[in-house]
Amino acid sequence: MYRLSSIILVLLGFIQTYAQSPHGEMLKADCAACHTSSGWLPVRDTLDFDHNTTTFPLEGSHMQVECKECHTSLVFSNAPSQCVNCHTDMHNMSVGSDCARCHSPESWIVDHIPELHEQSGFPLVGSHSTPNCVECHVSETSLRFNPIGNDCVNCHRDDYVATTNPNHEKVGYSTNCIECHDPFSIQWNAELVNHDFFPLEMGHDNLGCTKCHLTGNYSDASPECVSCHMDDYSATTNPNHLSANFSTNCAECHNIGAWSPSSFDHNTVYPLKDAHKEVASNCILCHAQGYSNTPTTCVGCHLADYNSTTNPDHADAQFPTDCAQCHTEIAWTPAVFDHDGMYFPINSGKHKDAWNLCTECHTTSGNYAAFSCIICHEHSNKAETDDKHKEVNGYAYESNACLSCHPKGN
Repeated sequence: MYRLSSIILVLLGFIQTYAQSPHGEMLKADCAACHTSSGWLPVRDTLDFDHNTTTFPLEGSHMQVECKECHTSLVFSNAPSQCVNCHTDMHNMSVGSDCARCHSPESWIVDHIPELHEQSGFPLVGSHSTPNCVECHVSETSLRFNPIGNDCVNCHRDDYVATTNPNHEKVGYSTNCIECHDPFSIQWNAELVNHDFFPLEMGHDNLGCTKCHLTGNYSDASPECVSCHMDDYSATTNPNHLSANFSTNCAECHNIGAWSPSSFDHNTVYPLKDAHKEVASNCILCHAQGYSNTPTTCVGCHLADYNSTTNPDHADAQFPTDCAQCHTEIAWTPAVFDHDGMYFPINSGKHKDAWNLCTECHTTSGNYAAFSCIICHEHSNKAETDDKHKEVNGYAYESNACLSCHPKGN
């Protein structure tokens, strides 16, 4: 019996070596790896054949499959290696025939859809990261994902047509949504609109499009301030821009953050300094008769002040109406009239602190060219007048003679 078994094994080896294998010429394996000496069938429960040595390693769920489910003939090399040869394409070729691009041998579940979709050229970001596949890939079955194109309008044509503020279709806006809308956002907010030709900032940053684009045609909106703010221009009262014939270019005086304070550079026409700064916010005080013919001379605004003076009475004295000759813009008093340098020293020398009112010397009302010395330097005081002038030829006791000889008051 022992001898017979040895003969059978020898014969099997001979058949393997010299006989044609029913499994095809590609298989190079010892028959004993699968069969026993008792017969070709049944094959061994545990095979010694290593499938990983072939072009189709067994991984995942393929390790649990019986050989004959894939090898339908004895020629093992005839077994197909493409997924679609064994697995029914539930997607009807809508995503190709390479199952391994989405699925793994371990499971049919696809857990990397975003990465796959990015490979197709349409990343699932923003509001596109949450919808179910069938919301975009609409077909007769939930497993068929027909290509729909990567252009926004392929899915959002209805949204485009339904717009009202602005009406995209009527205006002729581009159907490439990402020119204005952020694909990473979860809303339609037009955050990417290139409005650089008229920056939407400060006071203009929260306005609806139709606030400026009134006609529905977004190409004819003027960038000029007055095209939107004519009503504001006409309604002004302090100052009344319309009656004053102000420029309609609001930007010359105002900024886009707020109407006030205005930035009008008054220095270009009349610098507002010192006391004039206090009235800078109340234009009507100077521009009561309008803005186009407002005088720039002092008396243009201060004639009433000029006429109401009493010490001295400017009108009676026929003082010049150029206030700046004697006064500063800080205040009316003290006046800076240079009596000492221009006429006679009354604020220095012997006359300093010797008088209180101009009328003490200028006794002729309304005539400040007339003056009196002898009203103070009395003739009765001989020690001061007659006695000191005994040896002066042509001495006369009169005011003009005093000034003639004593122009500096010495």
